[in-house]
Amino acid sequence: MSSQGTPQSPERRGAAGEAKPNHRVPEPGHPRTGHLFTLVAVDNRGSHTESTYVSVRTSCPVVDDSRAEEIADRVYNLYNGYTSGKEQQMAYNMLMEIPPPLLYRVQHHYNSHYERFGDFVWRSEDELGPRKANLILRRVETISHYCRSLLRSTHIQSRTDTMAFVYCQSEEGGPPSNIWHGSLHDRRAMCMEKLISLQRNTYSNTKLR
Repeated sequence: MSSQGTPQSPERRGAAGEAKPNHRVPEPGHPRTGHLFTLVAVDNRGSHTESTYVSVRTSCPVVDDSRAEEIADRVYNLYNGYTSGKEQQMAYNMLMEIPPPLLYRVQHHYNSHYERFGDFVWRSEDELGPRKANLILRRVETISHYCRSLLRSTHIQSRTDTMAFVYCQSEEGGPPSNIWHGSLHDRRAMCMEKLISLQRNTYSNTKLR
């Protein structure tokens, strides 16, 4: 089993009669982000399939809410700093470097704490100018409406879930990949259950314990 760096949709490959694993935890109708790893399966005749992908997808990328609140406070302080332009440039660089979901949550915290002094959009346009402010705001347009509704939750907490998978290796030695070539009738395989850890957020409009 090998890790893949970029999330993508599950693919199903292999000749007729072969096992085609294609397992995922879906939430229909919503764009997703996810964790991806690769499986190879064997049918009841001992023939192997080509690699297939197993995805565990979530409706919204994981965000660190404490970090989002810290960035919102820092942006507010930079917007209210000296007008030499250095502080404003620091705020701009910070907001352009963080991932769009985190940026959206920063905007949420900024408005929650400081909207009485001008909301995030107005202050950004005033401090950075319309062009730079627009570049920042356009970054969140890629976030789905469903994900935005989650990111507007009053409380977001992080948690780690675990998911089981089976890892098999030939008892005859050699690299694990050897087990998948040809027939397994003449080979002995040792399989064990392992766990993979997945980070996710929980969303609530009441304080979570």
